[in-house]
Amino acid sequence: TLALRSDVARIELNPKVKKLSLYYEPDQEQDPDIPWNLKLINADQVWEMGIAGAGVVVAGADTGVDWMHPALIRQYRGYNSETETADHNFNWFDAVEGSPEPIDPGDHGTLTLGVVVGSEEHLRTGVAFESQWMGCRNMDFDGYGTPERYIGCMEFFLAPFPLEGDPLTDGDPSKAPQVINNSWGCPAEEGCSPDTLKEAVEHVRAAGILFVAAAGNEGPNCSSVLTPPAIYDAAFTVGATTRDDKIARFSSRGPVTIFGTEQIEPDVSAPGVSIRGPIPGGSYISAGGTSLAAPHVTGIAALMLSAAPHLKGRVEVLEELIRHTAQPKLGDCGGDRPNNTFGWGRVDALAAVKAALETK
Repeated sequence: TLALRSDVARIELNPKVKKLSLYYEPDQEQDPDIPWNLKLINADQVWEMGIAGAGVVVAGADTGVDWMHPALIRQYRGYNSETETADHNFNWFDAVEGSPEPIDPGDHGTLTLGVVVGSEEHLRTGVAFESQWMGCRNMDFDGYGTPERYIGCMEFFLAPFPLEGDPLTDGDPSKAPQVINNSWGCPAEEGCSPDTLKEAVEHVRAAGILFVAAAGNEGPNCSSVLTPPAIYDAAFTVGATTRDDKIARFSSRGPVTIFGTEQIEPDVSAPGVSIRGPIPGGSYISAGGTSLAAPHVTGIAALMLSAAPHLKGRVEVLEELIRHTAQPKLGDCGGDRPNNTFGWGRVDALAAVKAALETK
């Protein structure tokens, strides 16, 4: 009956969808203050220029966030450090169970956001640690979500609304983030068709928000970038590299041929093995996965926008600058540069920021 209505384009299932898996690893030798992955992408050299992400809002859509973690609380847009109070309106939306404050029963969201903005006195894990963050919970404690929840978070980020507000009437686009990190996938075998989220992701990008997505952990075979949102042109897709600048075995490779054309994926690659980050309760772990590669790119975009605020909303320019300043790497899945293993290469924060400063 619903499908026959003239105002209904189609009906989609709303299955449970699992988050991208992580590879938990023992800590490798680390700098006591700056982890190896941040040095490899030259983030520390950007900080020396006085650029650390100030004036930029990033977002994380995931299992939630432990907003009181020492590495994250000061960067939360809803937190006032002078009064030590928090206002979660317009800064947080729980599409799973409606929690009025940020929570993270699944750890994954705290960890991934920590690679974007994490920093406390004894350890810095975030690429752009002076950026502010806002969050949305689209997965439950065991990493399962639904297309409804994923789209609900995209809707929230397009026009953030208060806790008890109506998304259709109370949304405020002026409070939207400039970059969203998406370290999740929606596999077809669990009921999501390839284009279920396509229009929603395209609308986010059209609104001037960079939509960063993890490529997936289905490697090492070619044509293993398989699931939304990584398969979309409108998503900026990220593969994972190792400490010695090789592609991680698990990192999904292109090409993507789902929509009838051959599409090179990922766009770029970033460190995604033995990445240290915060987890709920105030502690840290080291883990791997393209889930942790994507936040490096989200952070680089924040550094670029902090250095060159005139690029806010200019998604195509940001994407091109990140691609063309990446360190070229030859892959085993076709092509010179770009190729379907590394994309345009392993990202370089310093080169990307310098390019942003030179762009009118």
